Amino acid sequence: MAPQERIGRAYDLYGAQLYRVAFSLLQSRESAEDAVQDTFARYLTYDKPFRDDEHEKAWLIRVTINRCRDLQRAGAVREYTPLEDLLHHPEGPDGGWQEGQPVLQAVLALPEKYRTVLVLHGLEGQPVDTIASELRITASAVKMRLKRGREMLQLALAKEDIHV
Repeated sequence: MAPQERIGRAYDLYGAQLYRVAFSLLQSRESAEDAVQDTFARYLTYDKPFRDDEHEKAWLIRVTINRCRDLQRAGAVREYTPLEDLLHHPEGPDGGWQEGQPVLQAVLALPEKYRTVLVLHGLEGQPVDTIASELRITASAVKMRLKRGREMLQLALAKEDIHV
């Protein structure tokens, strides 16, 4: 498969998911787009074969997470648009996250380690073992972060009197 076809296929399959992961970590549309773009640039130069589609997807998510952390460490995350504006214009590759905006706002307000696992598991449907591998933590740590993140989310939603 030609490099252009390969990257086009991967972007069609995973671009929206990678954007949502990056946005959940960086909370900046522009920085999330940069992280995804950097991920696909790295993908273009990656010359080893993937075992299967799941391996390819896990690799892309891991690279996206690493790139987001690099941007955070470098202080390169741009000043971002107020969260209220982003919730009305989520603009991702698929325009996702239209529904449940108060819940999304509460999720985005959580600390990063809880927000990441909640997005990967709850919104992206990743299994716990896959998340553990991608984040390089144990499955029990993922489960604990999910539990604590859900508890924090429930408290935040209860304060706002939002029922889901």
